[in-house]
Amino acid sequence: MTYPQLKYANVPLDRANALRRDPDWLANRLRHPCTNVIPVWRDRNLIKGSETPHMHIALCRQETGARVIEAATELVFLGETDNDLAYFAADLSDCEESEAVDLAGGGSFLDLRRVGPLVDSKQAALMAYARGMLYWHRRHRYCGRCGQATGSRDGGHRRQCTNPDCGHKTFPRTDPAVIMLVEYLPEDGAPPMCLLGNHHRPPANVYSTLAGFVEPGESLEETVAREVFEEVGVKVAQVAYQASQPWPFPASIMLGFRAQAETTDLVVDQHELKEARWFTAEEIRTFGEWGDESISFCLPRKDSIARFLVESWVKEVGRFTS
Repeated sequence: MTYPQLKYANVPLDRANALRRDPDWLANRLRHPCTNVIPVWRDRNLIKGSETPHMHIALCRQETGARVIEAATELVFLGETDNDLAYFAADLSDCEESEAVDLAGGGSFLDLRRVGPLVDSKQAALMAYARGMLYWHRRHRYCGRCGQATGSRDGGHRRQCTNPDCGHKTFPRTDPAVIMLVEYLPEDGAPPMCLLGNHHRPPANVYSTLAGFVEPGESLEETVAREVFEEVGVKVAQVAYQASQPWPFPASIMLGFRAQAETTDLVVDQHELKEARWFTAEEIRTFGEWGDESISFCLPRKDSIARFLVESWVKEVGRFTS
């Protein structure tokens, strides 16, 4: 089976679901000198190298790994490689930043949103996985049912209330959000168009696909139709799934769709968007890169599913119109 290879997906590990339930097995993997520990400090990943071609994830082993494990407030077993190398994520958030850097043997704790597009896909996936798991742990230290402290179980893939009269279990969660490219296919032979919005967040010149969170009681397709109508007043049909992407900013799974517009008049919700416009594929080909302030229109980030949806549409339209 083939599917799109998007950043932050395809973690190169076996998550070893059955083995991670065994505390003795986990303790042995933690003590192994070749075990890799991925330090995270307040949602930032440790990076070695300052120049783009040489940036890479910092992995701690042996003495350095043992120091990080000892200082961590939370440890999560991430998985094993094909040759049985174990990976753990370690939360150093209770340390001062300089102390955390020293413990891990140097480097810089950087926001994954900054470095994700600059490192290779496997490293980006590992960093996103470690960041996402530790983000969840820090926000579920107390039971949502009785308020007592929770404890980590199954190598960090479950938390359980320590109150014996409660024992409520919680599991790592991710918030589903739809993201959609809306296209319009004119019946008069005019070029196809797609709908892109200019959001309030920077950079100010980026035009991207629409998106929104799934609400209780609705299907993904219903969410697509609702979000598009709420944000720009356009009715859509033929909602078709395209791809998905983990998006750990902070804890979402982006579910990508394409939808066909039945109407084209725009009524923009100014709380959601500054502007929305229809663009042809030829116009999109003139867009600049994310972060280029010298041009009026720029594409979404290279590491985003929004970019994938836009580029896929431009390529497909080009095949049929050329």
